[in-house]
Amino acid sequence: MPDSFTRFGSAHIGAILLTVSAPLVLSAVARRDAAGSASKIIRWTLVALLVGNRTFRILLLHCEGELTVESVAPMHLCDWASIAAVITLAYPNQWTYELCYFWAMGGTLQALVTPDLAYGFPDPRFITFFISHGGVITAALYATLCMGMRPVPMSIVRVLIWSVVYLVAAMTANFLLDANFGYLRAKPSQPSALDYLAPWPYYIVQLATLAIASTLLYYAPFFIIDRLKRR
Repeated sequence: MPDSFTRFGSAHIGAILLTVSAPLVLSAVARRDAAGSASKIIRWTLVALLVGNRTFRILLLHCEGELTVESVAPMHLCDWASIAAVITLAYPNQWTYELCYFWAMGGTLQALVTPDLAYGFPDPRFITFFISHGGVITAALYATLCMGMRPVPMSIVRVLIWSVVYLVAAMTANFLLDANFGYLRAKPSQPSALDYLAPWPYYIVQLATLAIASTLLYYAPFFIIDRLKRR
């Protein structure tokens, strides 16, 4: 039997610390390279890591007989954040960057801290989970710290509109596939922050409110910097 996941155990804490330190270290390495080639190598390495990890996870599910439409369809918000991260790293642009940034910090970070995961280290499912979620956060922070990208006021409007698009898409997929994408039909099986919200379906309204608050919260540092610069 594989080891069960222990929240805030040594492996979990290690994965969180690695996620926090990775973009800082990678940004420092890229900035020390005057030629600029290191940044390109780092960006495409992160792309390969995210895509390769996703591919490996699908193969792993197939080998274990757990491959289903629900298990592989990229319909969780973290999946959309991962797609936005890959596009941003490969072809830097404002629109996918801001989606990657806000979804990673507002959603993927929460999944990293309170993962819906039953398997502990060194189970491959533990490793692939934290590579996918940690990789998205690393990509968002690396793009912010090293690639000179940042959200702007209109980013708030755009990301909220796209979040509504995701909500409609996830609810439609849940209805057609009898799935639970975005945890819109039931709370995670493992303990999470959603346990502190109201029962279904009322917590969906609370999630929408938290999404708005989260977007404002993660834009706040840039708002403060802009105000200080004006002074």
